[in-house]
This record gives sequence, C-alpha cells and structure tokens, in this order.
Amino acid sequence: MVSRSEDRFEIAFFDVETTVPTRPGQGFTILEFGSILVCPRKLVELESYSTLVRPADLSSISSLSVRCNGITRDAVISSPTFQEIADTVYDILHGRIWAGHNILRFDCARIREAFAHIGRPAPEPKGTIDSLALLTQRFGRRAGNMKMATLATYFGLGQQTHRSLDDVRMNLEVLKYCATVLFLESSLPDIFTENSWVSPNATTRSRSDGKSSAEKRGQMNMNTSSSIKHEDAQVSSFTNQRTGENHPIASLRTQNAEVSNLVESITAQPDPFDMGPLSIEVQKELNQPDTTMVEVPVTETPNSSSPAAASENCNSSVGFLQPDEVFIPSICASLAPLYRGSQRIKLLHKDVTLQLCCRHMKLRFGINTKFFDHAGRPRLNIVADASPNLCEVLDACDGIAQKLSVDSGSNSEWRPVVIRKEGYYNYPTVRLHIQTAVCGDIAIYATEIYQKEPSGTEQRLVFTKIDASELSTLFKQGSFMDAFFSLDPYDYQQSAGIRLVAKKLIIHSN
Repeated sequence: MVSRSEDRFEIAFFDVETTVPTRPGQGFTILEFGSILVCPRKLVELESYSTLVRPADLSSISSLSVRCNGITRDAVISSPTFQEIADTVYDILHGRIWAGHNILRFDCARIREAFAHIGRPAPEPKGTIDSLALLTQRFGRRAGNMKMATLATYFGLGQQTHRSLDDVRMNLEVLKYCATVLFLESSLPDIFTENSWVSPNATTRSRSDGKSSAEKRGQMNMNTSSSIKHEDAQVSSFTNQRTGENHPIASLRTQNAEVSNLVESITAQPDPFDMGPLSIEVQKELNQPDTTMVEVPVTETPNSSSPAAASENCNSSVGFLQPDEVFIPSICASLAPLYRGSQRIKLLHKDVTLQLCCRHMKLRFGINTKFFDHAGRPRLNIVADASPNLCEVLDACDGIAQKLSVDSGSNSEWRPVVIRKEGYYNYPTVRLHIQTAVCGDIAIYATEIYQKEPSGTEQRLVFTKIDASELSTLFKQGSFMDAFFSLDPYDYQQSAGIRLVAKKLIIHSN
C-alpha cells in the first residue's frame, strides 16, 4: 500500500492482535497487524496488508495470549519487528478514515503506544468509525453483546478467527448486513417496527468463539482484491474512485460530533439509514489552543453559604433532593420511550423525576481517564464516599429499577450503583459521571463545575475545551464537594444498572 495523493479517500479498516498482560505494569505488545482499504462508494476491498510482528521480548507471549489468538512464539520468530513495519503502517493509516470494532478503546491506543515506544509520531486519522459504538447505537441489542463473534453468528457469517485480516474482513461484512437490515426497516417502518422479528430489547446468545491455531504468516501480503463476500464485484480504478460524485457513505464523517452517554442520551428517532450520524469522528485538536480556565463569579444572596440557605437552594431552585428528604415508599419506576420501539427506565419520586444533591461529599478517587467516549475522549468520572442515607436511597432505587428491568425481559447483568468491595463494606462509594457535550465546533463539559472559596463564595469554572489533566488538578483525592446528580438507568451491552450523572459539582477549596 503506497500513498497516491493527499486526497486519501479510502476507509482503512484495521485490527491488531496483541499479547495479554499477565502481571501488573505489563502492557500490550502488538503481535499482528492487518488492514484493508475500502472504497466508500462501493464498499469493496481495494487493497490488503497483514503481517505478524515479532515482539522485543518473546516471553511476553504467554499461554494465555496463545489461547486468545493462537499466535505462538514460533509463529513470530522470523517476523519483522514493529519498527521495521512502522513506515508501512503509518502510510496505511495516516490521513485516512479509520474503521474497526472497538478500535477507540483498544486498537487506536495500541497503535499510538507502539509508535511512542519506537520514538516516532503516530499516524492521525481523518475520522474514526468504531463499529461497536455505531452498531450498538443504530442496530440495537438485537444481536446480544455486540461482540464481533456474536454479530457474525447472528448473520451466519461463520466463526471469528481472532486473526487481524480475517477480523477486518468480517467487520466489513457485518456492517453491510446491518446497514441492509436498517435500510429495509426504514423502507417499511410501520410493518417492520410493529411486527418486528426481533424485539429491540431482546438478546441472543452466541456460540463460543472459534479460535484458529497460528499460521506462519510473517510475509507482508500487499494484494489488490475485491471484497471477500463480493468476488464478482468489479473494482474501479483509483482514478475513477476520485471523482466528485456523491457516494453512499460519504457522510459517515461528521465533523466534531460526539455522543455522550450513548444509550442514555438518545431521545430523538432519526432516519435509521441516515448515514450521517452513524460514525463519530475523533475531533482533530492539534491546532486548538491549550486549555485555559477562567472563573466567572456567581451572584449569591448574603446567606447563600449557610447550610439552611444551601438546602433551600438545592431543593426549591433546581429540584434536587437531599437523601434524608426522600420518602422511599414514594420512589417508583416507569418505562419511557427511547428509540425505535425500545424503552428506558425512569426513576420518579412522588411522580417527579428523582434527582439528588449531596453536600460535603469526600472524594475517594479523582478523575479516571481509563474509559473513552465514542469520539475518543476520556469518559470522565470520579468516585466519592457515600453516606448511609445516600446508600439507603440508592439501594432502594436499585431494587425498584432492577425489578422493572427483569419484568421487561432484560437478561442483562445488574450492577449495583453503590460500590461495596470486600473489606470495605463500611466505606461504600459511588461513581459520578461528568458529562460532555458539543457546543458549535467545540466539545465542552455539560456538567457545571464550581469552586467554593473558604469565604463561601462560589465561582463557576469555564473551560475552552476538554482536558482531563486540567480537571485532575481540581478533583483531588480527599477533597470535598457538593454534588447535584441525576439517576439514569441504563441497559447496554448486557450490563444494566443506574448511572449517576453529575449536573453540578461544587469543589471546596482547602
């Protein structure tokens, strides 16, 4: 695969197979890289490349790693190192739209780590399509846990081999099948929605994933072919591919788009085959200025810093209840419409949406950047100690929401909202999620963040863009805050529970 022009129109589907860390501090090492370039107009494979990769330390290939992908030490002993294939990988990926299954959370990170390890800048995408997020949002949970093996079984495409080139080709075929189903449903929405052969909330169970033994494929295959499932399809020349005609998925790249809290935040019902919202591009922020933070004074009443005034403002002004003000027998759950016939659970207190506020919560852990949203940004959350009153309310909400979830036919595993770990039962915690949103061309925090001085003055913090490291200097372990949050039940990828979404956080200065 060689670069032909600055207009790199092809979509680069790629996948990496890696070692599996077996001890603390041990990272992932790439063992195989595979990619296909796909024409976005005809969805046919234009070129392919795959190679096994020899790690610097062969002992990192453990028996657990071999069980996962079948790649043994003998299989990679004569293969090139990542440094030797770095130029080719860079040329395949840089400046193109990246596509793959769960690439935002795994494959993209492994590519960047590999380039950093050899001291070279990593390739940057023109846009990113994560089919796990895409299909979970658009296709729903009808195919169960949405893993590639489960999707392949659902469509009868065979077993996943967990080899890079096979997996990317299977990924493309799964996308074609899902798009076809969505197109048919949009053509006759009344028929297919009312008489759906699969409920949007239904789950399916896949057969165990097939795993093949490693093949000695150290050679780098650079061949031009048609798609694996479309052997008779004619591949147009690159010259013809570059015409200015509109193509079926040209609108996959949506500039500066972000989906926060994927399942929980979907309230509209767009055309299911409107390809524009299907992919969420990673925002290119290289030319953006550094994050700056300015303080905006908040006008307060003279007594606003007193506990009584704070309580009154918490409840009457914004509709949040403190835990000791919640009458547990008045909590109930109901089903509300979500998307294409699916429903979500809504928690109510005396027929009003239940929202809580907790004063003087102690931070157990600060900003966690382990998880990512579907635009590739850190999914921000903090962990705080939970008071007995708060635990009592949340446990009650858990029981009520879980019962309705089971009664509604969900098979998902319920995750308690209060975190209790062995040995720490008397010190329960809760996780609060900091929301993000898109304002114009800039991603911002949807959660209002304030800083409270010892004098009682509250100042709102305004950020020009999202930066987890900046937030980590504010949310420090052991500090205190006032938290205002909603209780949002979710059922996503066979995990269900209640997510606490922070609407307003007031950090206490030391």
